[in-house]
This record gives sequence, C-alpha cells and structure tokens, in this order.
Amino acid sequence: MDILLNADLTVLANFTNPNKKVKVDFNYVVLDLYYGSTFIASQYVEPFSAPRTESKLLDIHLVTSQVRLPVAEIQRLKKEINNNAVVFKIKGVFRARSNLGSILRYSYRLYGTCMVMLNGPPTGVIRGKRCKTKR
Repeated sequence: MDILLNADLTVLANFTNPNKKVKVDFNYVVLDLYYGSTFIASQYVEPFSAPRTESKLLDIHLVTSQVRLPVAEIQRLKKEINNNAVVFKIKGVFRARSNLGSILRYSYRLYGTCMVMLNGPPTGVIRGKRCKTKR
C-alpha cells in the first residue's frame, strides 16, 4: 500500500546572539524537514543579522506535497497518528560571521537538529521538542 505524505509546517526559529561585543551575520541558513530518514522539504532563509545580546525570530514555512514514504515509515506514521504523536526531524545548516573590529572576521558553521513531536492531523499542535546545536 502506498501513502503519499503532505505536510505544511511553520516553525518559529529563535536565533540568539549572547555575545556582548559583536553582532553575528547569518549569510546562509537552510532548514531541511525529515520524516524518519526520508527527506521531505527544504527552506532557504534570506541572510540576516542578530545584534549583540539580542534574538531574531523568524517564521520558516516548510511545505511538502505527495512525498512517497518507505513501507516501514508508513507503518510507523500510522502508529504515531493512532497515538496522536507524530515526530518530525528538522536539520539546519547555518553559516555565521562575527566582525571583531575592521580587520578580524571570524566565520563558522553551525549545525542544528530538532526532534519535534506534534499532535496527529489535522491540528498538528506541538507537544514537545528537543534541539541541539553544534559547530
């Protein structure tokens, strides 16, 4: 039996710069959405800056249509819907740059991963999340 997955997920992402001396420029941000090991959507975010000791909140909209799932993931999805707890994974790649004066610039990549648990369709309200960010 084939199931085609349709998903429409909006994420309010919080980018926080705890540094008291420099702003951080994010010049590359991509978020990918997975169900299990199946890639289902991707979203590029326009470059932005996070001022010193401030946060930047961004709405990121991930939409997918008619993605074919493997049989094992179809069975898992049915079980999760019956239990009213569907789990998605969001992976992010961020390229950031801090300017330390006019001469020294420090660039680095950050990798974020979030496991997000939602109520079953059609409401899909968030029930829990677990996120990690590393270099």
